[in-house]
Amino acid sequence: MTGNLRLLTDTLAAAKHAGRAALITYLPAGFPTVDDGIAAILATVDAGADVIEVGLPHSDPVLDGPVIQTADDIALRGGVRIADVLRTVREVHAATGKPVLVMSYWNPVSRYGVERFARELAEAGGAGCVLPDLPVSESGPWRRQAEAHGLATVFVVAPSSTDAHLAETAAAGSGFVYASALMGVTGARAAVDEAAAVLTARLRAVTDLPVCVGMGISDADQAAQVAGFADGVIVGSALVSTLLDTGDRAALARLTGELAAGVRA
Repeated sequence: MTGNLRLLTDTLAAAKHAGRAALITYLPAGFPTVDDGIAAILATVDAGADVIEVGLPHSDPVLDGPVIQTADDIALRGGVRIADVLRTVREVHAATGKPVLVMSYWNPVSRYGVERFARELAEAGGAGCVLPDLPVSESGPWRRQAEAHGLATVFVVAPSSTDAHLAETAAAGSGFVYASALMGVTGARAAVDEAAAVLTARLRAVTDLPVCVGMGISDADQAAQVAGFADGVIVGSALVSTLLDTGDRAALARLTGELAAGVRA
């Protein structure tokens, strides 16, 4: 295992050794600007995030709910480009030493060039990619480049997945498996769907990869609940919503601190 994929696996293993789940935070690059977005991500790290997901804003999302769509639209209207996403990865990793992943739909990566994107992401210090809409059956070209450059390939699975699909997806992935806590698009929810615990248990039956759960987690109580059965707790929409509503990095840091306390409870 090479590159920052090892940093990612070591970070998740260290959290497990400490008897807790890792906190994984998501914010899109370029929101509200590239510089402010970097500062916001750094605020989440200072407040207790273990792993960072940097969103690559996309004009036609299939998984993102209205909160992240709004942030992506702000970033895109501000002129964000893949170079800005890579700059965000580079500066966050250099400043924190934390594993930083890019979460992206497949089309921007494919258009940019698979080998080019993998190489430049690795050069920026990135740990890998979360690719929610890339089918395992079509992922060979990416996975070959990811392996060559020491990057994780993280696939997203849903509660509706069959056991055979879970096994196939987990076998093709690396770093961790992203388990969706609910069906549908991203967005904070009032409660954690019980399907998340069932899906996590089904994944554990077919893989030794860490299982990290996201979509819908919005507060410390929910983070603590998910941390009781998952290796990682992924929070995005609640953080983005805080920035949209307040524009205040201090409020963002407070929420992240509460989430960090939740996963350590």
